[in-house]
Amino acid sequence: MGRWRDGHGELAIRPDGKPPVIIPLEIATSYRARTKGLLGRDSLSGALLLSPANSVHTFRMRIPIDVAYLDRHLQVIAVRTMPPGRLGLPRWRARHVLEAEAGAMEGWGLRAGGRVEVCL
Repeated sequence: MGRWRDGHGELAIRPDGKPPVIIPLEIATSYRARTKGLLGRDSLSGALLLSPANSVHTFRMRIPIDVAYLDRHLQVIAVRTMPPGRLGLPRWRARHVLEAEAGAMEGWGLRAGGRVEVCL
């Protein structure tokens, strides 16, 4: 956990004892990939994992996004929806950040206290 490289994988979410939800995942661990993030995109199929990260911004973004802050054990600290042009406050316990299109995380059943798995 946490020794990923830029690339692709899958995100597994297990909402409240239900069958797991598997989501396509992009992984951004290099400075360049994390800095670019979702800038310039009109949509995202799945989620983007930024690592390491404890805050994000939506300046120059075209779409509102859901943001989930994860601790070092991939437990969800908080989930927020951010419109374009905002600066998210850093979460002191966060080590990773998941981004997705606004509304996606609610549909996946991802909420504070939940846990995710990254499958390469």
